[in-house]
Amino acid sequence: MTDDSIVGTVLELEVGPVAHGGHCVARYEGQVVFVRHALPGELVHARVTAQTSKYLHADAVTVLTPSPHRIEPPCPYAGPGLCGGCDFQHANIVEQRRLKATVVSDTLRRIGGIERNIVMESPGDDGLGWRTRMRYAVVNGRPGMYAHRSHDLVPIDRCLIAHPDSPPVLDQQWPETSSVQAVVSSEGKKAVLTDLDSAGRVVEVVHGRRFRVEAGGFWQVHPAAPTTLVDAVLAGLEPAEGETALDLYSGVGLFAAFLAEAGCAVLAVEGDRDAVKNARRNLHDLPAVTLEQGDVKKVLNVAVGKGLESVDLVVLDPPRTGAGEAVVRRIADLTPRRVAYVACDPAALARDLKTFGKLGYGISSLRAFDLFGMTHHIECVAVLEPRSGATG
Repeated sequence: MTDDSIVGTVLELEVGPVAHGGHCVARYEGQVVFVRHALPGELVHARVTAQTSKYLHADAVTVLTPSPHRIEPPCPYAGPGLCGGCDFQHANIVEQRRLKATVVSDTLRRIGGIERNIVMESPGDDGLGWRTRMRYAVVNGRPGMYAHRSHDLVPIDRCLIAHPDSPPVLDQQWPETSSVQAVVSSEGKKAVLTDLDSAGRVVEVVHGRRFRVEAGGFWQVHPAAPTTLVDAVLAGLEPAEGETALDLYSGVGLFAAFLAEAGCAVLAVEGDRDAVKNARRNLHDLPAVTLEQGDVKKVLNVAVGKGLESVDLVVLDPPRTGAGEAVVRRIADLTPRRVAYVACDPAALARDLKTFGKLGYGISSLRAFDLFGMTHHIECVAVLEPRSGATG
């Protein structure tokens, strides 16, 4: 914060392009302003909410010239100073997906030097009623959602992106806890977790195969996401009987299961102990899968030290921060014929794809999926192969 802070000041801004993070870019006296609740091409009055030496954050509080894609937000808690859970309820769903595709294309170009025209694929929904795992903040026993970039609680009586079968928790008091999580599985089993009681498991079903998952553990939150991503990975890799594969950051064994069913011998590596414990149960009928619990980079280094020289296929599904240069280099050293990279952050994806590119791997396909309607989040699947067979 500078001494001449303008936080709280209302500025008139011409809104420019969308940027990653759920906002658009404008300028005020040469300084970049990241504006929420606005759309490209709009003229708005925006209240400054934060200031750094390099840029400002602001909320559009009055729209003087609206975009033709602007709609009234379906949720009464979406807007300046209100719930921070959604980013784009003020845009129609078609425009939301166009904006997200633009973000992916721009991020790949800016960070990775990769020219790619992205078209966002849809799960066929309207962006509402999809989230099967909802975490609500609790303050003084009352549940709700935090305002954007804030610990100010916004009490709500309903969340429109929550799955309609999600267990009801918003009409109750939750004393002595700071959060409550409502979970519903693909089989319809429900779980409610708090800081005081975080135990419990649910079963998810993908292509007829059952996966046991910790109720509070990682699983894709859109009902269509696991099947969508498995299908995209398998279509990209085209696994064949007798091939070898790595499933890195393997979770409860989602991708390893279907690689093994396709006839591959799979080494699956995951750091979370509970996830590996569940994976052992989920994959018990697939002896072609070897499970290793530990840091991916360290496990790969040990495997190479014990004689692993090459693999045919790799599935890479890292956390939001990406795989990083050391893991990417180790993968390239193993000379897979194809790598499927599942990414939830376009910036991390761009960095890792740039590293792959330096090591001789290009992009044979890159698909983006809108599995987080109303929010800025995106899921991508990039398929890489040695440069002679790639297109970028």
